Amino acid sequence: MRVVAGSAGGRRLAAPPGTDTRPTTDRVREAVFNALGSLGVVDGARVADLFAGSGALGIEALSRGAASAHFVESDRRAADVIERNLADLALDDRAVVLRRPVEGAVADLPVGLDLVLADPPYAFDAWDVLLEALVPHLADDAVVVVESDRSVALPAGWEKVRERTYGGTVVLFARPDLPARGAADPTGAHA
Repeated sequence: MRVVAGSAGGRRLAAPPGTDTRPTTDRVREAVFNALGSLGVVDGARVADLFAGSGALGIEALSRGAASAHFVESDRRAADVIERNLADLALDDRAVVLRRPVEGAVADLPVGLDLVLADPPYAFDAWDVLLEALVPHLADDAVVVVESDRSVALPAGWEKVRERTYGGTVVLFARPDLPARGAADPTGAHA
C-alpha cells in the first residue's frame, strides 16, 4: 500500500497486522481523491479520518495539501501504525490521533471540518446517528465521504453529491443541506 500522490506520493504505508482492518485500495483512494480534487475540497482542508485503520485516507489528504487531519481509531495496534506512518512521512506535525471509538470521539473533533472520510467495517449501520453527530463540526461547504459494501441511505437533511462503485466498494460523497444546518432562516435571509 502506497500514498498515491502529493508530497508523500509513492511512499509505502504500513498496515495494521491481522484481518481486523480493511485498507482502502490504492485504486479506490486515487479515484476518491481525484473526485475530491475536482470538487476543490482537499487543498487547505481540515480533515477527519474516521475508522482510520492504517490512516491511508487521512494521510492521502495530508499528502495532497490538507492543512490538518484528526484520525479516529479504537484499535490500539492500528492507532500505533497510524502514528508510525505519520512520523515516517513527516506528517505528524499536522495530525492528531484519537484512540477511541468513533461514537465517543466525534464530540472531540474540531469545528469547521471541510472533509470527513468514513470507512467503517462493512457491518456498520449507524449512519444516521454518525452523520447527525458530525453536523455541528462541519464547515458550510464540507463533504463527507462514506465507504461501504452497499449504498448508504442518507438521513433527512443530507444530499448526495455523487456515488460510485469500484468492484465491491461503494463510495458516497454527501453533504448536509445548508437550510437544514441553519445557513438560512425561515424568511430566506442568509445567516
